[in-house]
Amino acid sequence: MIASNKKDDKVEYEILGEIAKEIYKDPYRISVLVETTKEYVEKIINIKSLNIDSLIKEIDKEIRKNPRYITKINIRHLKKFLVSSENTDKETYLLQLRIIEYFKNELRYYNSRKEKRKRLRRR
Repeated sequence: MIASNKKDDKVEYEILGEIAKEIYKDPYRISVLVETTKEYVEKIINIKSLNIDSLIKEIDKEIRKNPRYITKINIRHLKKFLVSSENTDKETYLLQLRIIEYFKNELRYYNSRKEKRKRLRRR
């Protein structure tokens, strides 16, 4: 979400820091999450071969390898990064909405698979 805004914005990293504090109690893990995110955003902005679509594909690949990662995705957290349509260009706003929808669909997909497995085990 931060990289979709195409600029390195301190406010977004403050939001990320607050979210990281909700997720982790350990200051080291909080710091690692924020710094790793900064590195990815910098790469996306500065390296043309890495873009939002390729990053989402990488995230998807990692989720398929490690389905427990899906539990780390929180739509409420993602929406905190959503830039209002009045404060950004339409393309950026639509891209951010598309990213949120993508992750909503991923959550639905993995949750439905989880429910199916539960039902099968009960039989």
